[in-house]
Amino acid sequence: MSTFLYEAMNQAGQEVKDEIDAPSHEEALSKIRALGYFPTKIREKGGKKRIAAAGPKKRKMPFAIGGVPNKKMVQFTRQLSTLQDAGLPILRSLRILEQQQRPGLLKAVIGAVGDDVESGATLSEAMEKHPKAFDRLYSNMVRAGETGGVLDIVLQRLAEFMEKAQKIKRKVIGAMIYPAVVISFAVGIVAFIMVKVVPKFNEIFAEFDTELPKVTKVLIATSDWFAKGKPPGWAIVLVSPLAFFFIFKLLRQSKGGRYFLDRMFMMIPILGPLLRKSAIARFTRTLGTLINAGVPILEALIITRETSPSEVYARALTKVHDSIREGESFADPLRATRVCDSIVVNMIDVGEETGDLDKMLMKIADNYEEEVEVAVAAMVSILEPVMVVILGGLVGFIVVALFAPLVTLIQSVSKGI
Repeated sequence: MSTFLYEAMNQAGQEVKDEIDAPSHEEALSKIRALGYFPTKIREKGGKKRIAAAGPKKRKMPFAIGGVPNKKMVQFTRQLSTLQDAGLPILRSLRILEQQQRPGLLKAVIGAVGDDVESGATLSEAMEKHPKAFDRLYSNMVRAGETGGVLDIVLQRLAEFMEKAQKIKRKVIGAMIYPAVVISFAVGIVAFIMVKVVPKFNEIFAEFDTELPKVTKVLIATSDWFAKGKPPGWAIVLVSPLAFFFIFKLLRQSKGGRYFLDRMFMMIPILGPLLRKSAIARFTRTLGTLINAGVPILEALIITRETSPSEVYARALTKVHDSIREGESFADPLRATRVCDSIVVNMIDVGEETGDLDKMLMKIADNYEEEVEVAVAAMVSILEPVMVVILGGLVGFIVVALFAPLVTLIQSVSKGI
């Protein structure tokens, strides 16, 4: 029998600190909940001293660019949920999943989390130490599951949330791949024509004393700038995307820069509405999942704000958070920000009135994710003919500019004969 120190909240919302005897960490949680408390922290008595004296063995984390891939995180989350649902202790579940993993960042992280849990930390506290694998949303969801005694259910919902978020992200990125590839090939082909083909035709035209058409002069001037300019045009075309990329990254470092870029992108026809719908789907599903897991509304809004990919919606959620803290409703301050459609605000208003805010947020997310899928498919279908027309016009301009002087020369030769 071990003694556990715990901190909890009673039904009146007051903090309680005490100790309780139990054979295991899970049994201690059950006893605390049976007293009518909501545990927030729990550790075995004396655990901290043992950690300070000897210290758990610190695992060496392998070098990794970025974090753990989303696909692996979803698989790990689902497996952990299944093991918890089967009634296995959390430490044993972590050791089983660690053994199943291939060598890499996730295996090392799971092992380190298991070590911390074995030393007396809660699962959420252990996960917070590894943001490359478990972001703040993940850790807070796990904390809510631990507090409410429904960790298996919360992990299952978290896996579903991650899958849907990744699905919508893949669709948006996939829609951008086609035009990016086509534009890259088009720029490469045009660059070859400007550097190699047009100068050859210019040499032919120079041998004849004939006035060139204006369209041909424009093409030759462009070719000269592209091949012989100071700096040459090809270098500018090559460096420009890199320069834009670094400027974009630099602006994204500050909140003001992120807000400016997000606002600018949302004003672009076709792409703007798609980004807005995607952002609404993301924040409503995140917020709905947190509230459904038992996270208080103010804390859920902070987590949703910090995990939002759009600074525009992050600022809107900040205003909503401040208004709710002052005693206002959710819908009114959100309506004042004008970042959501009226249907979204009205559904949230109804959810507040009926006490089913989490369910209403999930319905909004489902509807907007479906709209994003339709919008992405429509954008791809529109982009294909648009790209064909643009490339056809570009090729047509080059052909006309190169062969118009030849027609003039042929006519002059015919008249001379």
